[in-house]
This record gives sequence, C-alpha cells and structure tokens, in this order.
Amino acid sequence: MIDLHTYFLFIGAVIVLVLAPGPDMAYMLTRTIVQGRRAGMLAAAGINTGAYVHVFASVVGLTAILASSAFAFTAIKWIGACYLVWIGIQALVSKAGSINLEDNQAVTLSNKAIFWQGFWSDVLNPKVAIFFLAFLPQFVDANSKTLTVSQQLLLLGVSGNIVGITLNLAIIYMASAATASLRQNQSLVKWMNKAAGTVFVGLGLRLAGEKL
Repeated sequence: MIDLHTYFLFIGAVIVLVLAPGPDMAYMLTRTIVQGRRAGMLAAAGINTGAYVHVFASVVGLTAILASSAFAFTAIKWIGACYLVWIGIQALVSKAGSINLEDNQAVTLSNKAIFWQGFWSDVLNPKVAIFFLAFLPQFVDANSKTLTVSQQLLLLGVSGNIVGITLNLAIIYMASAATASLRQNQSLVKWMNKAAGTVFVGLGLRLAGEKL
C-alpha cells in the first residue's frame, strides 16, 4: 500500500499544480467571467471528466509496461522524473505575466457546449497525457505487497482528480471579482508558476535519491 507520507506528498503536489495558471484555468475563468458561476462549474466538470480519460489510459498503459518488464517500468519512471525536472526548470525561469484569456472565447456558449469544449480540450491535449504518464509513477511502489501497481495508479489518479475538481469549484465559487483579480495579479501568477516549477524539480530529485 502507498504509505501516508507519500500519499500526502502527492496530494500536496496536486494542490500546487492545480492552482498553477494554465489553459484549463484560463478556460474556466473565461466562462465564469463571461457567463457566470454555473458556466464556470460546467467548464470545470468537462475538464475534470476529460482528466479521467488520461488517468485510465495511464493505468492501462503503465500496467502493461510493468507486466512486460519491471526494468521498462523503472525506465519510464526515470524518464518521467527527467521530464518533470525539465518542465519545472522552464517554469522557474519563465517570466510569466497575467493569465491571458482568449478573445475568441469571450462569447456566450450553451451549457452543453461549455462542458464538451472543456472535456475535449483536455482529452485531446497531448501534453496532459504525457504529464499523467510522468507524474503518477513517481508515487508508485512497484514492490508493494498490498496494492498492485494498477490499483496504486488508479487510487492516485482518482484522488488527484477529486482534489482538482474541489479546488476548481472553490475558485469558481468565489467567482468574477476574485477570478478577475487573480488573472490580473502578475506577482501572484508568477509565484504560482515558481511554486509549480519547484514541485516538478523536487519530484525528479526525490526519485534520484531513492534506491531502486
């Protein structure tokens, strides 16, 4: 079974990563500001549902890799760790400004369109798929006697998505004034990017210090 320290480390990392500005947050804020709280919640629901597609794809793919070769699974973890360090360094050195909301999104959409636009934008984003493949294995114990690798991956993925949707709904609930302030506060946006970058680099270094 995943020990509590590792699990809570995972939850903490998810919290930082969810709060870091990105395309998903920009889309949710756009819909919230343009159409109100309900639209923002539908956008969050669509994005979160799309994330489950990546979770299950990661579980199936990583489990298949482990079944074929424990060495290959370890290699995937190391490659993933290097990838996290790389995007972490990018976040640390970037000069991020305020969150940019796309002008072509500032139009009224139906509830159905809001949900599915959020869903497909997440599902069809290859960077999200790569991230899940890199992020989840860092918290898996391949030698666990109580939970299989697929069970651990599923637990982590579902937990991460629950934390994600909870935080996103909380942000949206604070609604227009808070979200408008968030996207215009350059120092806060920059701080969140740096925090996310630190998490990525830390995860990579954490794996480097483990005995395989």
